[in-house]
Order: sequence, then structure tokens, then C-alpha cells
Amino acid sequence: MANHPSAEKRARQALKRRARNRSTLSAVRTAIKKVETAVAAKDKETATAALSAATALISRAAAKRVMHPNTAGRRVSRLTLQVNTLG
Repeated sequence: MANHPSAEKRARQALKRRARNRSTLSAVRTAIKKVETAVAAKDKETATAALSAATALISRAAAKRVMHPNTAGRRVSRLTLQVNTLG
């Protein structure tokens, strides 16, 4: 455990950031599942709308460095490919 005031503050900040990052990643995973569910149901309209929402969340997570930018790009690319194959 931290003994110095600055280390204690860093520990508090890390807890807050961890909670925020976990929340963001959870939202991203949920959005991805919505797209994949719509693709599995072969519902093009729902999949397209869900893809738009998921892309925004993934891009935001990458911008905040919660997710690596290459990972974000790969996820968006694969989701887009899945939705486009429905056409």
C-alpha cells in the first residue's frame, strides 16, 4: 500500500481511471454484441444502426486510449465487413 501522500493520491486516481475504463470497455462490448446479434438475425437495418453506434463508441475508446487504436480499427473493420455481407 502507498505510504507517501503523492503515492496515495496516485492510487486514488488509478482507481477512478480503472472504473471509468472498465465502464467504457463494457459499453463497447455491449455495442459489439448488438451488432453481432443483428447480423446473426440477418436484420440489415438494425445491424446498420447498431454498427453506427458501436463505431462511435469504439472510436471514442481509442481516442481516450482505453483501447489500442489498432485494436479499435480492426474491430470496426470486421464489424463493417459482417454488416456489408448481409446486403
